[in-house]
Amino acid sequence: MRSFSFAACRFLYCFDRLFFVEYVPTAYERRAFLTGFKGSAGTAVITQDAACLWTDSRYWNEAGLQLDPDCWTLQKAGLADTLTIPKWLAAAAVKKYGQSDPQTPLKVGMDPFVHAASFAKELETAFAEAAADELNIADGEATKIGVLDTSNENLVDPIWTDRPEVPTSPFRVHPMEYAGVSLEDKIAAVRKEMKEKKATMTVLCTLDDVAYFLNMRAMGDIDTCPVGIAYVTVEADQISLYCDPRKVESSAVQSHLNDAGVTIKPYDSVVAEVDAHCQTAGNKVWIDLSRANYALSAVIPEKSLINSQNAVTPMKACKNDAELEGIRKAHIVDGVAMAKFMAWLTEEIVGKGRSVSEVEIDEVLTSCRAEQPGFKEVSFPTIAGVGPNGAIVHYRASTDSDLMRHLDTANPILIDSGGQYEYGTTDVTRTWHFGKPTDEFVDYYTRVLKGNIGVDVMQFPENTPGFVLDVLARQNLWAIGKDYGHGTGHGVGAALNVHEGPMGISPRWTNKEVLKNGMVLSNEPGYYEDGKFGIRIENLMEIQYVNPGHNNAEEESSSEKKFFKFSKLTMIPIQTNLINVDLLSADEMNWLDSYHEEVLEKVSPHLDEGSPALQWLQQSCKPIDRNGR
Repeated sequence: MRSFSFAACRFLYCFDRLFFVEYVPTAYERRAFLTGFKGSAGTAVITQDAACLWTDSRYWNEAGLQLDPDCWTLQKAGLADTLTIPKWLAAAAVKKYGQSDPQTPLKVGMDPFVHAASFAKELETAFAEAAADELNIADGEATKIGVLDTSNENLVDPIWTDRPEVPTSPFRVHPMEYAGVSLEDKIAAVRKEMKEKKATMTVLCTLDDVAYFLNMRAMGDIDTCPVGIAYVTVEADQISLYCDPRKVESSAVQSHLNDAGVTIKPYDSVVAEVDAHCQTAGNKVWIDLSRANYALSAVIPEKSLINSQNAVTPMKACKNDAELEGIRKAHIVDGVAMAKFMAWLTEEIVGKGRSVSEVEIDEVLTSCRAEQPGFKEVSFPTIAGVGPNGAIVHYRASTDSDLMRHLDTANPILIDSGGQYEYGTTDVTRTWHFGKPTDEFVDYYTRVLKGNIGVDVMQFPENTPGFVLDVLARQNLWAIGKDYGHGTGHGVGAALNVHEGPMGISPRWTNKEVLKNGMVLSNEPGYYEDGKFGIRIENLMEIQYVNPGHNNAEEESSSEKKFFKFSKLTMIPIQTNLINVDLLSADEMNWLDSYHEEVLEKVSPHLDEGSPALQWLQQSCKPIDRNGR
């Protein structure tokens, strides 16, 4: 652990999701610099006598490997006996209050730009509950045991002497043929909802909301995410974009923004602008505090606050026809890339008998995607885990790591990868085995596949939240007392972030966001044996009406109860010789054959006749052998 003085603050928080997206620019990877943990989700808390890192089950293995156990304690978020950070701090505050003489509050130091506004509220609530329950301190006097201090500069930056420069990658205009709705129409839609809510300003804080709203994308600010560092405010007579001026120098971007009446302002001026707006009596600011930083929320008085999901988030989640067409196209070209890659990998492993490193697998797969028209970059760092590395849910291979393994016929490999194309975003996981799998592996693989099919074929009524469907993915694992620790499905953006809210499919029943027409989600049940292997089968799906007539405005507003179904987007075969067909029903085998017919029909026209890629695809899409293993 790196050492430095804490000045007046008793605690330091280092939380590097500065822009409320999964990945951040290298210049803001403070937690990784401080702890060595490079996962995309986690919070570090440091005291004078302890250093802890909280992260969820996707990263427990990775954190256990990357953290120095002599310095750091891993807090496994989500376990029943693991306190949340606010409750942990509240317990520390109670202890300090009882032991200090005179009794003084626990001072919690926090960078207001890297924590959600909602976190400060959770901390305040935790202090109040602990004060009342443990010390009999009256409600409203919680500051006696704990206070929040945001007056100090971020305490990591002074010791990060070789910190990279903050990126200033240029924006580009996202073409209308892929955006589907103009910037002017989006402005009008947001202003209409502002009028209904009696809001005089809307603040967009997350980078994907900004990129979607403005019909602009960027490459370079955040690896794998086509967004740029910026804020936007919308008022009745003004649209303001807060960013580095170097990001909007191109004539195409200037014209695009000028035509819509967007004014460019300095990035660092957004807090002052919101503060100034609140000084006018009667003004109301619409902001989603769960997706806004504390610095912004702190300048909005309660009387001026409208705290709810903004108007852009649901627009972004429900894709329009142009966006869906681009996403479908992206998955077909992704299928082409995967066919070429798998033909190469099969030849290397089976044909030549060579062992191939996880790093080389990553590089070749990326090069196959890069050959496709409209490819920009990968949609997240490729996960290529051989054998036990497949059980590290968000593993990334590196030549510098002792963990890196080579693939041969002895072990399976889990490959989770995706591409950012100009017209759409992909994310797919397949588990492959080029040798003879164990009966145990085949059983788990088949149950994971059954879970994937169970979600895929489900029809469900409107107003169904995603958590209702989660059991369909897990029931065949539960039947033998097994489970997996991550969610079953996440939202995916349209040529945007590969992980997109607010919708999802997971056991977390607190996410009550209902599934709607046009949403795109992943379907990715899995199973993991630490030290042995990982299995995951992931397709992306779009939500459609069962009755296509509901797509027209009159039918959509009718009182008839509407039902939804999933339509597969991913066009990549599933390895059939890893399946125990005795565990599959006739309907499930029909589903698999039908899926492979669709993959072959859509992908094969884009492959050269007689090519290794086409031969691999044709072989992989043959009807399943129903006679058993």
